[in-house]
Amino acid sequence: MSGYVIAQINMTNKEGFKIYAEQVPQTIKHYGGKYIIRAGEYTSLEGKWDYTRNVIIEFPTYEKALEWYNSDLYKPVKELRQKNSEGNLIIIKGV
Repeated sequence: MSGYVIAQINMTNKEGFKIYAEQVPQTIKHYGGKYIIRAGEYTSLEGKWDYTRNVIIEFPTYEKALEWYNSDLYKPVKELRQKNSEGNLIIIKGV
């Protein structure tokens, strides 16, 4: 069963976030993940959607997604994201 990372992000420091965006794909690939959605145009149809970047990443398993998120490889990259953006992030099991 696949695992998915779903993130809603607003950049607070564009230059710092750019460094994050350049470094994160290699960490995702290392754990077998791939982008399903990475930003892109969207239309908000219901509710309040205040995020400028929306991301969905698919991993082979839920456990692999958690392993990526908690890894030493991703830790310094994650800190870049946290310092240069705000938002929500979940890891969820697929069907």
